Amino acid sequence: MAKPFSIATWNINSVRLRIGLVEKFLAEHQPDVLCLQEIKCVNELFPADAFTAAGYPHHAVHGQKGYHGVATVSKHPLTETASADYVAMGDTRHVECIVQSPGGPVRMHNFYVPAGGDVADPAVNPKFDHKMKFIEEMKALGCDDGDVPAILVGDLNIAPLETDVWSHKQLLKVVSHTPVETDGLNEVMAKGGWTDLIRQHIPAEDILFTWWSYRSKDWDAADKGRRLDHIWSSPKLASSLSKIEVLREARGWEKPSDHVPVIARFDFT
Repeated sequence: MAKPFSIATWNINSVRLRIGLVEKFLAEHQPDVLCLQEIKCVNELFPADAFTAAGYPHHAVHGQKGYHGVATVSKHPLTETASADYVAMGDTRHVECIVQSPGGPVRMHNFYVPAGGDVADPAVNPKFDHKMKFIEEMKALGCDDGDVPAILVGDLNIAPLETDVWSHKQLLKVVSHTPVETDGLNEVMAKGGWTDLIRQHIPAEDILFTWWSYRSKDWDAADKGRRLDHIWSSPKLASSLSKIEVLREARGWEKPSDHVPVIARFDFT
């Protein structure tokens, strides 16, 4: 008998500001695990009670005042919570844990990769230098740890495919889609043995976005988006993937994040 399991990722751009939207999302879509990025609060101010009341009593939080921050909340127990300080910057951009899923333990990596600023030149832009060093260090992260298969999710701030951006030609020199970034992210995936679950389910030929800028007066009509949010897994878990959902409509909710939730659904045997 199949054992369903689902994981969602969402850059929420302040969890306290948008806790109402998160509660709405959880009530309607009921993922087993939700991974949030840019929670923008220290651990002590994370709205743990709201998540527990919503049916998510297990939390792995790595927060920071006013910036960054990642959190994983779950219906199922979480163990072995840890975080890595990539590039030794002291930023809270990663948290990992093991979730006791219905199909067995799964290692969860939740990432918020640096955006990289506006200039795609590490020699003159420290933010872009930070981003490229971060990606370089991610290349050491494999998809399996002994007998525990892994899932990697988050706002990776890179749109790797031509169909992941509204205009490949116009964005080739724009941070998030430059060749040095996309090559780097593809190398992270290849060296780690990861599978891009979104593109396993939705063909690479199909245009797909998860982020639309706040700067656009009518984001929906302009549709100048990018696929910055990702869900990867080990091949073992990829074979159990049943569905990917990208909730484009969430970008139109009241006071939304500029990112939308992405859900991966599995049927474990």
